[in-house]
Amino acid sequence: MSEEESLFPELKNDLILKATRGENVSRVPVWVMRQAGRYLPEFRNLRVENEFFDVCRTPSLACEVTMMPIRKYDLDAAIIFSDILVIPQALGMQVEMQKGKGPVFPKPLLDATDIKLLNVDVDVKIELKYVLDAITLTRKTLDGKCPLIGFAGAPWTLMAYMIEGGGSKTYSKVKKCLYVDPDSCKNLLNILTRVCIDFLVEQVKAGAQILQVFDSHAGELSADMFNIFCLPYLKDIATSVKKVLGPNQSVPMIIFAKGSHYALKDLGESNYDVIALDWTMNIEDARRLCPHKTLMGNLDPCALYSSKEDIDTRVKKMVQMFGTSKYIANLGHGIYPDVDPDHMEAFVNAVHRHSQSL
Repeated sequence: MSEEESLFPELKNDLILKATRGENVSRVPVWVMRQAGRYLPEFRNLRVENEFFDVCRTPSLACEVTMMPIRKYDLDAAIIFSDILVIPQALGMQVEMQKGKGPVFPKPLLDATDIKLLNVDVDVKIELKYVLDAITLTRKTLDGKCPLIGFAGAPWTLMAYMIEGGGSKTYSKVKKCLYVDPDSCKNLLNILTRVCIDFLVEQVKAGAQILQVFDSHAGELSADMFNIFCLPYLKDIATSVKKVLGPNQSVPMIIFAKGSHYALKDLGESNYDVIALDWTMNIEDARRLCPHKTLMGNLDPCALYSSKEDIDTRVKKMVQMFGTSKYIANLGHGIYPDVDPDHMEAFVNAVHRHSQSL
């Protein structure tokens, strides 16, 4: 146990940590991406008086939101309430969360050469201290109930937001940069990679027990472009974080590269411990291509709109297909804001019930 770990309460539920190592578990662990989100009435009430990024920047509020689903459901992991776009903010960019639109950059980068706007020498221990403080506070507040997950956005996905200025249907602005000026893109991706590494390392020092890297826009790239502008940076993050932390401090790492079916074999050969699958990915293919990795996923988030009986049936089938070894149950993307909270409970309970029976 590291010196930092000795400062926290003893962990009572280590199912998800065992699953990342491929050890036997009494039931399949389950958590849900965006589990502390708008589908919860408690979160919506808190947001009435608090702007989204103000919640992220206030450790007590971020802790409270992180704890909301933990108090409500029998989950096997908490994930710190934050956002992948805190990194562009730390680099000096303005990001607003606009109702009905999501994240918006009032002044996006014109292209990958436009890094004069960025504080490329950012010290995450200072600029993102609020996230680190929230992690430490939440880890203590959890009182060992379950592990705490920290996270960061992947370089390609962050660059896409920074150049597109928000979400996009085509990602043509940022993809144009890849084709027109690949060297400048690689320079920006290297900057983002370094910041991601520093941020993830500091999250572990602050108390995170698992790390996830979100590459939400990975599937916007062809296999060839993914191999050039995505994969090397993802691999560097996992390798470097573990190297910096060393064997005594390293924690399991999850990669969620949404839509990257073609990359499963390469991701399976990386230093990530867990490969998260979106709902379109084939489970048998993933097992074959990533035989030594734990898999996570991958129920369609829209399945939670169906009846509780249907949710139960779908979860049973999913658990049977993945098996109970080297598996963490989750949705194939984040939970949607208009899902009935009772259906979230039905999902979590069904995972535990059916995996125990298997």
